[in-house]
Amino acid sequence: MSRVLITAGASGIGRAMGEGFAAAGFEVWVTDINAEALAALPGEWRCHQVDASDEAAVAALFAKIKAAGGLDVLCANAGIAGPTALVENVQLADWRTCVSVNLEGAFLAAKYAAPLMKPAGKGAMIFTSSTAGIYGYPNRAPYSAAKWAIIGLMKTLAMELGPFGIRANAICPGAVEGPRMEGVLAREAATKGMTRDQVYDGYASGTSMRSFVEAEDIANMAVFLGTDVSRLVSGQVIAVDGHTENPDPKV
Repeated sequence: MSRVLITAGASGIGRAMGEGFAAAGFEVWVTDINAEALAALPGEWRCHQVDASDEAAVAALFAKIKAAGGLDVLCANAGIAGPTALVENVQLADWRTCVSVNLEGAFLAAKYAAPLMKPAGKGAMIFTSSTAGIYGYPNRAPYSAAKWAIIGLMKTLAMELGPFGIRANAICPGAVEGPRMEGVLAREAATKGMTRDQVYDGYASGTSMRSFVEAEDIANMAVFLGTDVSRLVSGQVIAVDGHTENPDPKV
């Protein structure tokens, strides 16, 4: 049975990915920092409380994966929204925390996944970036910078690991329905002096399909990228966002 590891897999996009890979016949391993959310996952999933930016904890997890037989697919999905503020109001500590979780978490997952995949001569690494990593977003400098960097990391790994049969791709979600986006909407509304609904409508109207994205839409793309139907798809940045037309949402 093929094995997938999903970081930050206990809720939202990560949990949807787990459900998608489970339906495709994968053995699902999940990490998250939220013990309560992990406890609510299906009993057959292998669940571990791990901080994605803690190298010692990540190394210990991958030692367990190696002992279990290796890894076929990595979904480096861990991330946080970071502060919503003009750049001059962003605190360095908040910048570092955002970049650490989003970028260093992806780096550490890839660092320890690569040696497990190379002997098998195949594998897939899927990185959760963002449309903020394609266009940038005002008031989200740390998050946008980290998500741009994830794309650079992914493209480099696609070149480094391709000769070993390992593919690397990045998914760029747009605005995804759920608690994290609700937090972004609330903070952005406060920053811009708007209501939550005005900000929501601004994001939706900034896409050609006039719609937010569901977590399952991201999961479906991840399963596609993690299976042999995409065996020659590598080094790609794939937006699942309803086609963003306006990266600076306004009413």
